[in-house]
Order: sequence, then structure tokens, then C-alpha cells
Amino acid sequence: MSEKIVLLVEDNADDEALTKRAFRKNNILNELVVCRNGVEALDWLFATGPHAGRDTQVRPAVILLDLNLPLLSGLEVLRRLRADERTRLLPVVVLTSSKEEQDLIESYRLGANSYVRKPVDFAEFVEATRHLGLYWLMLNEAPPG
Repeated sequence: MSEKIVLLVEDNADDEALTKRAFRKNNILNELVVCRNGVEALDWLFATGPHAGRDTQVRPAVILLDLNLPLLSGLEVLRRLRADERTRLLPVVVLTSSKEEQDLIESYRLGANSYVRKPVDFAEFVEATRHLGLYWLMLNEAPPG
């Protein structure tokens, strides 16, 4: 299981720390790559900018994508991922605090595989993370790379 990378696209340092802590608490030992804005996420995925030269054959098993990001919104990141043949099939879980129904609808319209509202309570967040890890890293069969 530890060979599967998780890409966390999250600008909030507290939510990043919370996610890392929840992963540890659930013994999810996968490498967690963190990008703090939409541009950085696309640079990492497409090996451009500061990530030029990165091996693009190394792909995340799942992308945990916040919607409210600086520089480029999560919805725009999702739109660009689905528009490119190289990333079209990557599993994307929108993990957001947004309660806007329009964000939910637009996320699915743009091709999100799942939409999860971040629980405010830490115990609930840990449990949600456990379910995400079990499903996306152990049960789900990703399309061939």
C-alpha cells in the first residue's frame, strides 16, 4: 500500500496538518505530496515549472482537492485535469469545507469521482480520512497508467 502516492492540494496549513495527523492516526503510510495552490498542483502533475524533470510516470493513486485555492481554484484544476489525456482518468476526491450546492454540482459536472465535505470535528475528520484511505488506496481499482 505504501507505494501509492496521495496528492493533497490544500492551501490551509491547519487542514494540511489535520490531514497528516489523521493519516498517521489511521496508519495510512502512503507518501503524501502536498501542493498549496492550483498552479503548484498542475506543475507537479504535468512536471512543469519548479517540478520540470519530475518523472510523470509517478502518478498519485488519488488526488484530494480543495476547492478554495489561491492562484487557480480547485474547479479550474479539475477542469484542466479532465481536459488532458494524461490526467483525465486520475481519481479526484474533492475534499472541501464548501457547503455550496453549486460547488457540489460543478465538481461532478467537471468529472470529480467523489465529493466530501470536511468534517469540523477532529474525530469525524479522522473517521472520514480512514474511509477515504481504505476505499481509494485499498479497494478502488484505478485505471491503468
